[in-house]
Amino acid sequence: MDKVTRLATEKGVVIFTKSSCCLCYAVHILFQELGVNPVVHEIDQDPEGRDIEKALMRMGCNGPVPAVFIGGKLIGSTNEVMSLHLSGHLIPMLKPYQPLS
Repeated sequence: MDKVTRLATEKGVVIFTKSSCCLCYAVHILFQELGVNPVVHEIDQDPEGRDIEKALMRMGCNGPVPAVFIGGKLIGSTNEVMSLHLSGHLIPMLKPYQPLS
C-alpha cells in the first residue's frame, strides 16, 4: 500500500494500468487529448504487480485497472473518469496539470 501511495503522488496525474488492457489505453489517450501527460505504471510489468493490484482493490478500485489518481487522490477506473468527463468535471480537475498555453 505504501508503494501505491508513493507512486500515486509522484506526479499530478498517475494511472495504474496493464499493458494488454484496452480500457487503460483509452483512458491514457483521453488524458493526452486533454493536454495532460500522465505517469503510467504498468503493473503487469512490475515484479510487485500482484501486491499493487491487491492494494488498489483495498483502496476502493472497482477493478484493479485502470486506477486513476489526480493530485494524489484516487478518482477511480474507466467509469468514474468517463462520468467526470461527460459531466464536465474532469477538465477543471486536470487544469493544474496541463501545460500553460
